[in-house]
Amino acid sequence: MSRPLSLPDVLALLPLLAVVLLLAGCGYSTTELYPTQYTTVTVPNFVNRSNDRSVELTLREALIKELEQRTPYKAVSGTGLADTQLTGTVVRVSRQLISRDATAGLPQEIEVTVTVDFQWRDLRTGEVIRSYRGLGAAGQFVPNRTVGEFGDDGVRLAVSRLASDIVSRMREDGW
Repeated sequence: MSRPLSLPDVLALLPLLAVVLLLAGCGYSTTELYPTQYTTVTVPNFVNRSNDRSVELTLREALIKELEQRTPYKAVSGTGLADTQLTGTVVRVSRQLISRDATAGLPQEIEVTVTVDFQWRDLRTGEVIRSYRGLGAAGQFVPNRTVGEFGDDGVRLAVSRLASDIVSRMREDGW
């Protein structure tokens, strides 16, 4: 027959109970962060007004990946299958020299900034759910042979950050 727990026994179990409660409360649900009346999103290629070819394709791929990983929405092809549509324009891709090699004077680090306008629209009603102009993100690269990075590396990094920011702005709180 077991004996009732004494006060020292209960006090000894409190840290264990606290850990269990803490771990149980650590989970979160993405469905609470995003509008729940939608289930699908279609993401056509953004219009590209920059001189960088195919940045819109890289952005579309990054957006679909972010949507699938971070939201309750399913990315689908075609407007006929989707509740909503995420469209936009790549307004600008710019490069800025950050540093030069002190001995040779060659570019050592370059920053690439990709700027977009986007709109998330309910396809059933035509209502704009979210819209943002001039959203930009940057990525850096080292344009030398020893490191082996190219301009595309900076664009990919900027586009990845941009996709994350766009998907964050689709949340209920707009960020």
